[in-house]
Amino acid sequence: MKPQKEKNGVDQMVQSINTKVDLVIKAAAHMGLTDYGKIMIGDKGFEFFNERDVRKYIQIPWEEVDYVIASVMFKGKWIPRYAIKTKKNGTYTFSSKDPKRVLRAVRQYVDPNRMVQSLSFFDVVKRSFKRKPKKQ
Repeated sequence: MKPQKEKNGVDQMVQSINTKVDLVIKAAAHMGLTDYGKIMIGDKGFEFFNERDVRKYIQIPWEEVDYVIASVMFKGKWIPRYAIKTKKNGTYTFSSKDPKRVLRAVRQYVDPNRMVQSLSFFDVVKRSFKRKPKKQ
């Protein structure tokens, strides 16, 4: 998606896909380099807007969300980041000021069965030992 240009060639603000906003919160998008901005959760989808560059934004309609994956640490006391896996365009990773509040707002629009925890470090290690190597 490209930013909309005014007639004089100056970028204007991106049009939100939401008609009703439930939550706006400071956040960071982790796509290669970290972009800082705000997450907006509303009735039509999940949006991230960069605070410095209007051309850097992410808009994910709720119909496009496949899974919401939360990285949970210390038995749910801390959620450092979460990801939204889409049906077509891959996975987008975010972190925010109050991740539990964000995930509660997302839960209103995404089926709770589609919200999962990511594997812990030890689960990944256990899984690698359980796999049997293929004989060639």
